[in-house]
Amino acid sequence: QVQVVESGGGLVQPGGSLRLSCAASGSIFPFNAMGWYRQAPGKQREWVALIASGGTTIYADSVKGRFTISRDNAKNTVYLQMSSLKPEDMAVYYCNARAGLQAPSRLSGYWGQGTQVTVSS
Repeated sequence: QVQVVESGGGLVQPGGSLRLSCAASGSIFPFNAMGWYRQAPGKQREWVALIASGGTTIYADSVKGRFTISRDNAKNTVYLQMSSLKPEDMAVYYCNARAGLQAPSRLSGYWGQGTQVTVSS
């Protein structure tokens, strides 16, 4: 049984930084892609950043230049370094382990329980 567990959410002031971590377990093989999605109140879940096992990354336009995704394949772990945070970044962030980088807007694969990121002064 696959388990995906996030950590690292919290409260941060606008302009601040936060690092999220996610570990996936229960699969014999490394997940081809892992990444982060977020969902704000009243909005649909949207993709934020994905990284393939080979290191290729893709980012949503709204976070390019501010967020950095990385992973440790040996540990099936992915990280999201968030900088220059804005109030509109506030959401529940979900970790995702999936087959690949294709169609990032499609919700598929395995999900964590989510971690709250609050951006407020």
